[in-house]
Amino acid sequence: MRLRDCNVVIFFLLITTIVSAQYTISGVVKNQNNQPVEGAEVYNRTTGDQTITKSDGVFEFSDVESGQYVLAVFSFDYEILEQQLTVDGDTDVNLVLSPLGEELSEVVVTQRREKVFGLKQLKPVEGTAIYAGKKSEVVLLSNVQGNLASNNARQIYAQVAGLNIYENSTGGLQLNIGGRGLDPNRTANFNTRQNGYDISADVLGYPESYYTPPAEALGEIQVVRGAASLQYGTQFGGLINFKMKQPNPNKKIELVSRQTLGSYNLFNSFNSLGGTVGKFSYYTYFNYKEGDGFRPNSQFDSRNFYSHLGYQITENTKLTGEFTYLNYLAQQPGGLSDARFEEDPSQSNRTRNWFKVDWKLFSLRLDHKFSEKTEVSLNVFGLDASRTALGFRTNRVDQPDQLDSPRDLIEGKFRNFGAEARFLSKYNLFNEESIFLIGTKYYNASNGERQGPGSNGIGPDFEFANEEFPTYPNQSDFDYPNENIAVFGENILKLSDKFSITPGFRFEYIKTEVAGESRTIVTDLAGNVIRDEIVPDNRTFERSFVLLGLGSSYKPLTELEIYGNISENYRSVTFSDINIVNPSFRVDPNITDESGFTADIGLRGRVNNLISYDVGFFGLFYNDRIGVIQQAQDDGSVKNFRTNVGDATMYGLESLIDVNLNKLLLKNNPNLSFNWFVNTSLVSSKYNGTEREVEFVPNVNVKTGVKFGWKNLLGSLQYSYLSEQFSDAENSVVPSASGIIGVIPSYSVLDLSLSYTYKMFKLETGINNLLDESYFTQRASGYPGPGIIPSDPLTWYATLQFKW
Repeated sequence: MRLRDCNVVIFFLLITTIVSAQYTISGVVKNQNNQPVEGAEVYNRTTGDQTITKSDGVFEFSDVESGQYVLAVFSFDYEILEQQLTVDGDTDVNLVLSPLGEELSEVVVTQRREKVFGLKQLKPVEGTAIYAGKKSEVVLLSNVQGNLASNNARQIYAQVAGLNIYENSTGGLQLNIGGRGLDPNRTANFNTRQNGYDISADVLGYPESYYTPPAEALGEIQVVRGAASLQYGTQFGGLINFKMKQPNPNKKIELVSRQTLGSYNLFNSFNSLGGTVGKFSYYTYFNYKEGDGFRPNSQFDSRNFYSHLGYQITENTKLTGEFTYLNYLAQQPGGLSDARFEEDPSQSNRTRNWFKVDWKLFSLRLDHKFSEKTEVSLNVFGLDASRTALGFRTNRVDQPDQLDSPRDLIEGKFRNFGAEARFLSKYNLFNEESIFLIGTKYYNASNGERQGPGSNGIGPDFEFANEEFPTYPNQSDFDYPNENIAVFGENILKLSDKFSITPGFRFEYIKTEVAGESRTIVTDLAGNVIRDEIVPDNRTFERSFVLLGLGSSYKPLTELEIYGNISENYRSVTFSDINIVNPSFRVDPNITDESGFTADIGLRGRVNNLISYDVGFFGLFYNDRIGVIQQAQDDGSVKNFRTNVGDATMYGLESLIDVNLNKLLLKNNPNLSFNWFVNTSLVSSKYNGTEREVEFVPNVNVKTGVKFGWKNLLGSLQYSYLSEQFSDAENSVVPSASGIIGVIPSYSVLDLSLSYTYKMFKLETGINNLLDESYFTQRASGYPGPGIIPSDPLTWYATLQFKW
């Protein structure tokens, strides 16, 4: 560890010793009958802080400066209450909510919530996490108009700036998002979590996400860009945290049942139960999904179960346990060459390719408040999962499947567990409130990958057939034990009532190992073995380092914040970068880890409840970026070569603007809602010292649309446009015969969504890709290809919801 890094760590520890008192705003929320209101959302408009009332209606904001404040209280069953306060000492307030005069329409409910919160970012402090000075976005699923049954990422993430999405997963079984030049494949460049714990196969060794929670079960999705590397791991992309719906605190039993039908025999059944009984709370769901896909050989079925149990041990201590299970089987139609795509994007010449996922997640979390200033959390979690791929996947994608030959079978098993502890404390420094966070994480993984011959049948037979096909050329068997220890800290230092800085650090110890062997078998044209070679590979990669970062926040006005941050990042080589035998490409045996840093500066806020905005500039600076180039082989062939292709720089503008057209044009008609949003990303990129652009970077990425409503009828019309992007580091324009290399052309998509609510029932429907555009977003080098993966044509869906 460098000397300056040690000094930073010591500085964090020293400043926590200076502690003194601050003012508090506390109170109770009651109804007109003097009964406490539990679960009401109390929002401090002046500071952006938010809390929820307890069972006795009590709430509290601590460490508040003297001055003028506006509190807003939101509860679905009551009128919104706003109250001004003057704080010059500890302040206690009683807030009385008035009942609604009538049952509200969907339009009014939506407008009421947006009036209080508008576009939502993460608060500077949430629980035992710090987000001050960071580029953060929150997707509120209750505000999303779109095909939730199919996890339509284009619609769900419409208001998250700059995301690049692979639309290759029929039924939305997997999420594939990237941004700022990061490969979207299986969201591998983000740290993906569910309720704060890891859900990917192996956070460092194989950070691909084969499990994505159903959108119908989510309350919100938190997205924090590259500065999240200090609290959540080293990835360049940042954090994606799926927050599941919480148990209803006001009902013992709440039932939601959603049944969906759609194009190509889509059927989705989502059913959940939740509620609170005394100190116990629970939320559970079961989701079944099946369909055929728009191409032949693309059927799928999925089963997903989730259970959350909470017990409020004391007023300040809560224990929560969670279990998640996902099992799905999908047939994969394979990829296409450019010529085949132009001829007919719906065709398939792969009839024997299958993919199976079995995913089990466990979590036990303890939250405890020592006082209003100090709290701690401990999250212990684990994964027991497997992923199996079977099929014929030559890089000559036009070649018909050899139906009597064995198929390539790759089996991955993932066993890992971890524990993350966080300690957060509030204190006074230079007569201003400051907040200190320190945490540690231990992570241990024992994963294995085996590759060899599968059966020569056509069905999903996932058993190895080594005895039947002893001369199969692609065989390997590897173990990948990993160990990771991290210590991290951040500190909000408030230098005035308007300006704060947030320095942070993360110490990482990473030990990744490879233990196993690969077998290379070469035969002549008659099938005689001319070479049979076993190549052992036993390596240990051990390293430790410190990442540093600094964020800042300046609030010159109540509803304006100027923020900025810079943070170091790091991405370790994954075992998929090292040993998987793929006929489509080779891997550089000397491939190394990636490093670099990200920076953001921007402003966000709102204007008179008329405009909400978040506009910022970013830079991403990559050292030893891993990519694909073409390389001549000893036999005269040319293969794609995965290696560290060089240093790269990406920079650009990301903006999200939401305008309340109802207030602007229609005089705020209470029965109407009318909003227009535009989400824009303009990005430039280069490999340093060259004229080559970075792959996976569309220079223009725009999503825009209108959300409209009349009483119980809500709708949205959304337009998405992405300019062309390269799929390899050499910026190949002429496509390869495999379809793996070449330009991903620009495309645009129009989506229409509608919903209508009547008492306990809700009907949702829509048409995706309304203009029936033919396009693709991915050239896959392996599964689900190789080759071009066409995106869905025009499709429809209809969902009937019953809520009791």
